[in-house]
Amino acid sequence: MAAAISEIKILEKLIIGYNIDHESYPETLDDIGTKPLKDPWGNPYQYLKIEGIDKKGVGKMRKDEEMVPVNTDFDLYSKGKDGNSQTPFNSKASRDDIVRANNGRYIGPVSDY
Repeated sequence: MAAAISEIKILEKLIIGYNIDHESYPETLDDIGTKPLKDPWGNPYQYLKIEGIDKKGVGKMRKDEEMVPVNTDFDLYSKGKDGNSQTPFNSKASRDDIVRANNGRYIGPVSDY
């Protein structure tokens, strides 16, 4: 878990740096110039640009137990040890996910959010 949290923090800094340079968040993690990075369990990190998307993308946003999106800029997370995830945090498949929430003010397991 600690490795996933650390790697998400690194990816977050690269994404924010990209935003500063390009005045827009990247469309995919490939755009930040890193090779595809996998979490400690061998699954690719998940990213969703939120800022500037149309309403069609809202369904893919990560949401808390009250179905409120947890970020307004971008979602970044690991699907956790089981490699499964759902957008709402209250889904059983999401409980072991390592997430970035509150626009980066929280990075850690969904179960502690």
